[in-house]
Amino acid sequence: QVQLVESGGGSVQTGGSLKLSCAASSGFIFRTCKMGWYRQAPGAERSLVSTIDNFGAATYADSVKGRFTISRDNSKNTLYLQMDSVKTTDTAVYYCAAAARRYSDGGIYCTDDFDFGYWGQGTQVTVSS
Repeated sequence: QVQLVESGGGSVQTGGSLKLSCAASSGFIFRTCKMGWYRQAPGAERSLVSTIDNFGAATYADSVKGRFTISRDNSKNTLYLQMDSVKTTDTAVYYCAAAARRYSDGGIYCTDDFDFGYWGQGTQVTVSS
């Protein structure tokens, strides 16, 4: 099983910064599979914020591009999301996810790009003006 535990959420004022962390229980999965951050605002669907592959290549939603930075520390099996210049519209529960699934042979393998099969419990970020 792959467990993902987020931390670092909290309250911050507009224009401030916050850094989220996500610790993964499986070093192999963390080092070889794409990882991502999603968020879900009240009354909205969960949406993709950012991804990073095992080579370190990152993608960002247009709404956070230039303000958020995703990174990973393979030695600590930890994923990060540095949030700068935050806006009230960034208020949401933030989830860490791994692009991996358990298959019929019982093994856990990386999946295609955006097929995230493992999720953390989420961490709340609240931005106030």
